[in-house]
Amino acid sequence: MTKVISTPTAPAAIGPYSQGIVAGDFLYASGQIPINPATGQIEAEGIEAQARQSCINAGEILKAAGASFENVVKTTCFLADMGDFAAFNKVYEEYFISKPARSCVAVKELPKGVLCEVEVIAYLG
Repeated sequence: MTKVISTPTAPAAIGPYSQGIVAGDFLYASGQIPINPATGQIEAEGIEAQARQSCINAGEILKAAGASFENVVKTTCFLADMGDFAAFNKVYEEYFISKPARSCVAVKELPKGVLCEVEVIAYLG
């Protein structure tokens, strides 16, 4: 049994996908980019500000599923430039204090030309 997670406090999906899906005891959240959900725009400039907004967006999906950053067991992080790795980590560690498993890769391009994207898997049980 699955349940779709949808909240107006995180950016609306910009394609044919859900913000998150709960399957059994796990939440699988779609990758979050630094869109301000109130305006639908990319307002954050620089990797630190974009990382912060991406983490805030992921947190809103966690909250909508009845979870928090403490429930996260795995993240996948995408960077447009691996040169931003240290600055990204500085912001990331403020949110993911439980140090979940993680993959972090540089990609050629991200939606809307953003600098980062964060997706999470959380254990809800």
